Amino acid sequence: MTSGLTRRQASSELGVGMSTPGKWIRTSRDTDLVSEEDRELAKENERRRRENRLLREEREVLKKAAIFFAKEKP
Repeated sequence: MTSGLTRRQASSELGVGMSTPGKWIRTSRDTDLVSEEDRELAKENERRRRENRLLREEREVLKKAAIFFAKEKP
């Protein structure tokens, strides 16, 4: 249920910082709407995304190194 107020209005009315309602919403979503299994899957997905990003960065470094060393003359 919503009050129809924006976060800024609600924050001002409640006397809390702008980020506080967002934290409340995330906390509520995490505990009330998502099953433990879904929460674990979300954590695993985030871990894999970080791992994939790192692997892509490492691959780019290796590509650049291969090009660099291929240009080097003995």
